[in-house]
Amino acid sequence: MATQSVGVVKESDPAERRVAVVPEVVPKLRDLGLDVLVESDAGAGAWFSDSAYTQVGAAVRGADEVAGADLLVCVNPPAPEWIAARRAGQILVGLLNPFGRPEVVRACAAAGVSALSLELLPRTLSRAQSMDALTSQANIAGYKSVLVAADAFGRYFPMLMTAAGTAKPAQVLVLGVGVAGLAALGTARRLGALVTGYDIRPETREEVRSVGARFLDLTGVSSGGGEGGYARALSEEERQAQQAALQQRIGDFDIVITTAQVPGRRPPQLVTQEALKGMRPGSVVVDIAAGPLGGNVEGSVAGSRTVVADGVTLIGADDLPSAMAPGASTAYARNIAALLGHLVQDGAAAINLTDEIQAAIVLTTGGEVVNAALKGK
Repeated sequence: MATQSVGVVKESDPAERRVAVVPEVVPKLRDLGLDVLVESDAGAGAWFSDSAYTQVGAAVRGADEVAGADLLVCVNPPAPEWIAARRAGQILVGLLNPFGRPEVVRACAAAGVSALSLELLPRTLSRAQSMDALTSQANIAGYKSVLVAADAFGRYFPMLMTAAGTAKPAQVLVLGVGVAGLAALGTARRLGALVTGYDIRPETREEVRSVGARFLDLTGVSSGGGEGGYARALSEEERQAQQAALQQRIGDFDIVITTAQVPGRRPPQLVTQEALKGMRPGSVVVDIAAGPLGGNVEGSVAGSRTVVADGVTLIGADDLPSAMAPGASTAYARNIAALLGHLVQDGAAAINLTDEIQAAIVLTTGGEVVNAALKGK
């Protein structure tokens, strides 16, 4: 059997600085029996030079040659037109956003490409944890969100006693206590802020306390625990009650960081314009969940766009992992290497829908949409 190859695709979005494979993991992929082809300048945005790849055994090639590899790895989904030019039987692995980009799924099925999307990885499986790209990237986003907030905030985070007087510590509220939320809570706490967390899932109360933060109790708001550790979508009545309760409390905080998302759905709107008006001038709000359809904060704009109104700075920060491209790429590449280690046997990758991990993440194969979560969409 001829040696199979894995192609590291350069991201098409010029704002995306991450790369799917870093030099560190190239030897691991070669140990699987794969030839590693890296598109020229694919790692430049994360400060990984072409020579860094060749030094560890990868071959740097042009876009067309890389696109012909048996396995293709990316961060964000490629354009449907690019997918349409691929040959049947190729395998594409990445964060393919299948619910937000259904045209990508259709293009993969039409081209006969087997598409594997890391967003759908079953996070409750212990053997899948090393492949969990959502967790690795959310950790970075939560950490970076606090640094973004601190940079925009015109005061200290910790309490400081100086000859010029005492500076009070910043009051930080984190809405959504998933991976990103916990990372934000821990980072803000290490910077010396007084930190509070809130989530509609009751099990997060102890998680908030475990990082030294307080839990925000809201009266009249129902529990929102869902499947797989995620929050469920609230009813309209529940959502309005939550917004009203938050509106009464948000003005107590200098910085608000929002991280709440529900898989396959528009992020819940937690903070209204009225709530923002109740915050003190100089306050900062960072919305990690900002996206094309909106975010957790009314009026946030994706792409680290900053809006200032009534003295409150609102930052739509959906691209924070890209802003930490070297670290984010390294974490993501380790996830990719772990997944390919599971997928590749005896130097060849094969789709096996009886495998629990593959059954969850394979979107298309054999020219059909096979993922249960996507059928009928």
